[in-house]
Amino acid sequence: MSAPITAAAPSSDALVLASIANSIGTITLNNSTRRNALSEVLLDQVIAALDDFKTKEVRVVILRAFEGATVWSAGHDIKELPQANQDPLGYSDPLERALRAVRAFPAPVIAMVHGSVWGGAFDLVASCDMIIADETCSFAITPANLGLPYNTTGLMHFLGRLPINLVKELFFTAAPIKGNDAYKWGIVNHLVPSAELEAFTTDFATKITKKAPLAISVAKEQLRILTDYQPIAAQIFEQLQEMRRTVYDSKDYTEGIQAFLQKRPAVFTGK
Repeated sequence: MSAPITAAAPSSDALVLASIANSIGTITLNNSTRRNALSEVLLDQVIAALDDFKTKEVRVVILRAFEGATVWSAGHDIKELPQANQDPLGYSDPLERALRAVRAFPAPVIAMVHGSVWGGAFDLVASCDMIIADETCSFAITPANLGLPYNTTGLMHFLGRLPINLVKELFFTAAPIKGNDAYKWGIVNHLVPSAELEAFTTDFATKITKKAPLAISVAKEQLRILTDYQPIAAQIFEQLQEMRRTVYDSKDYTEGIQAFLQKRPAVFTGK
């Protein structure tokens, strides 16, 4: 039997807690005051934990929120997004770096989800290899609420997991998709009762630790390469970037960010 996964109380000063037991590394998002918003500091701590796990040959990683969190993560820290005339999701953005770290980690990463997952946190969860969740879970991708042009890489993450009609619904409506529907559409691998979530996830991870780690690592990397590297002609990529630039240079993007920070409904004009 593996040791139980213990999430520390959110009173700790650390935004991310990391622990290892029986070859299972656990990363706990621990910022209760900001609903685990994905700030640069928090994401750097996630990346650092993954780097440490790599050196210690962890065989499975569980990514979770602190115990009792009703919001798994509120998504990208909006206060850190540029307000105008700059790509909000460039290659060096902290969230983009964290997504690459999760996807390239040489062992399976399991997202254990209790509560709601918003915006960029949905991309983070979807970048994990598997998702185990309970009946409290919901998932929403919300750039349409901000007038934010989501990047092509992020769209490809969703296209790699979900049918295009569902991807369109998620991005066009920004509406949350709840547990049963998330399971039906294959967002979630396993949907279990809340009281069983930790035990089920621990047992699931423990089974993986008993398998051949090199074979699993190579299979993960092969699948990442096959799904990540879709050929796109240079001029098409440039066209996509130009389309995105018209959005983050727009009045709507400025309005979306300001409305969020001012806690009022945004008024979009399409300009």
